[in-house]
Amino acid sequence: MLLSMSVSKYFAEQQEPETEDLVDCFINLENDLVSQLKKLNYGPNVEYIYSPLDYAFNLHKIFLKKFLLTNKKVLFLGINPGPWGMCQTGIPFGEVNIVRSYLQVDGKVLTPKNYHPQRPITGLNCHRSEVSGKRLWDLFIELSEGNPYKFFKNCFIHNYFPLALMNKSAKNITPGDLKSEYQKKLQEICDKSLSDIVTLLHTDTIVAIGKYAEKRSNEVVKKYKLNNIKVVQIPHPSPRSVGTAEKWKNETLNQLKSYHILQLFK
Repeated sequence: MLLSMSVSKYFAEQQEPETEDLVDCFINLENDLVSQLKKLNYGPNVEYIYSPLDYAFNLHKIFLKKFLLTNKKVLFLGINPGPWGMCQTGIPFGEVNIVRSYLQVDGKVLTPKNYHPQRPITGLNCHRSEVSGKRLWDLFIELSEGNPYKFFKNCFIHNYFPLALMNKSAKNITPGDLKSEYQKKLQEICDKSLSDIVTLLHTDTIVAIGKYAEKRSNEVVKKYKLNNIKVVQIPHPSPRSVGTAEKWKNETLNQLKSYHILQLFK
């Protein structure tokens, strides 16, 4: 699908846009991505599809207008929304307490038409904590000394696949869980969108959060000949992937240090 005229114009001019222009272009890319993904068949096991960029758009846009102020050297890339994080707030890894206290983003979240009763959407009134999101943002809080603008000066965060898929028992289904026949079209759409996002932001390093994000990032760099972009990987903060918070933090810090990303927080 062709990019919107505003995005195409920005790519053609290749200059630093005004904040509002950058946010609008970013939103156009996200809207285009969601629109295409909603048309796909994800297989018989997927009973519920959550689209937080729709029902939590108010919060998401406030987040973008507050922190997407300039181009970003580093893009932290997650996979898809978690039930108690981005599904509630529209912000990647957006654990509710951190969105309130650290990001200081507030706003209304609508209720999606179709949701699993065990995974209700209550927005910033949600009392559950997303462990993965808390681990990730706690590290960013520490590195930025509690000032989110120090993090967002050079960095941004984004999810490869912006929908949350669940089966009838409310189990989260990631893109990597899908059968290959359903993954192929999804990856084609999301790969193109990721290419457009990093081009828009003039990103030079993708920090892939987990192995799946790393694999897709490397494919995008290769497929779209983005040879100026480096891909590095940090472990996913899920307790299932790396164990304790301390172990995850140490491994992540070692990776960020070895690729000279920690210095961007100073």
